[in-house]
Amino acid sequence: MTQRAHVPSGGQNMHYSDLAKRIVDELLRPDGSDKLRPVHTIGIGATGYFEPSEVAPQYCKADHFITPRTKATLRFSNGSGSKTQHDDWSDVRGMATRFHLSDGTDTDLIMMTLPEFFARTPEEFLEFTLAAKPTEVHWVSPWKKIWQMLHLIPPQPDPYPDEEISPNEGAIKFANENRYSQLAVFQAAAIGAPVSYLRAAYHAVHTFVVTGEDEVERWVRFTWQPIDGVKNENPLDPPGADYLQGRLRDRLADHTSRFTLMMQIGEVGDAFDDSTKPWPPHRQRVMMGTLTLDHAAEDTKAQDDYFEKLSFNPMLLTPGIRASEDPVLHIRKEAYAYSSGKRDATPCPFSGGAEDDQ
Repeated sequence: MTQRAHVPSGGQNMHYSDLAKRIVDELLRPDGSDKLRPVHTIGIGATGYFEPSEVAPQYCKADHFITPRTKATLRFSNGSGSKTQHDDWSDVRGMATRFHLSDGTDTDLIMMTLPEFFARTPEEFLEFTLAAKPTEVHWVSPWKKIWQMLHLIPPQPDPYPDEEISPNEGAIKFANENRYSQLAVFQAAAIGAPVSYLRAAYHAVHTFVVTGEDEVERWVRFTWQPIDGVKNENPLDPPGADYLQGRLRDRLADHTSRFTLMMQIGEVGDAFDDSTKPWPPHRQRVMMGTLTLDHAAEDTKAQDDYFEKLSFNPMLLTPGIRASEDPVLHIRKEAYAYSSGKRDATPCPFSGGAEDDQ
């Protein structure tokens, strides 16, 4: 399939900033590969379709919220940059969705199981990346864990049996010194392992601005909620290092699976440009539509190459949705495009051309 991606102004002939390039380069782990994504390295593709709710057009006039059914291409992933699969490890998971719009253009929505981010600015993002470089793991004594709990510090988790390097120690140290990163770091440390990619909730983290039929702009945050509910594996009885992709294929071989797209509407005083801060839980939420998954990538080299070379970008937007002024969201546009070029993937829409061959 060939789609022509919508490229906002400034997408052509992009010159990546030194900061964006350094963030991507520093994210590469010793056990990763520069031929693969620097984070969310292990993943699997899927396809499906999105159907908007009856009220969706009132809040957003983007094509996929007014068209009865929009085809979608997805990639589920583990958050780690390791090229070795560790499905049973506690880790952030990702869900990248590309909507194939009725006019032949695309728009992306990239989410993860972490509701907030680690940094407020690109400079802080780089500082966190450097601080959280994986280091050799070591066991923490029970006495130190008791000391940490008495000081209201989440105790450092024990390493997994075959875990040799980890970013946990550096990330926790950074969070202790930088209050803005504490919520995301502590959530990530306790996030667990889902029983399925289809049993996790995913968050876009950043704020976007949508325009509805009434031409009113609203500052919003998006979340995918699984119809089957959220459920994690028992950490005391892990199923093994390789189960998420198989369970996805098994479920979609005979059945479909659905997510609802929830949109939280911000109010004056909320953090529109700071993805480290959650919004109050009582903010209005609107059910914008349902995503139905009907096929998972087959375990073949052709299927793997197709999805692994697919380039998503959180700034690949469409009329009716625009980015907030969140600086981390804007640096991700350059970082994703630069990363795509490094790993010889399908050209990102922002890497110098509008063609996106899928």
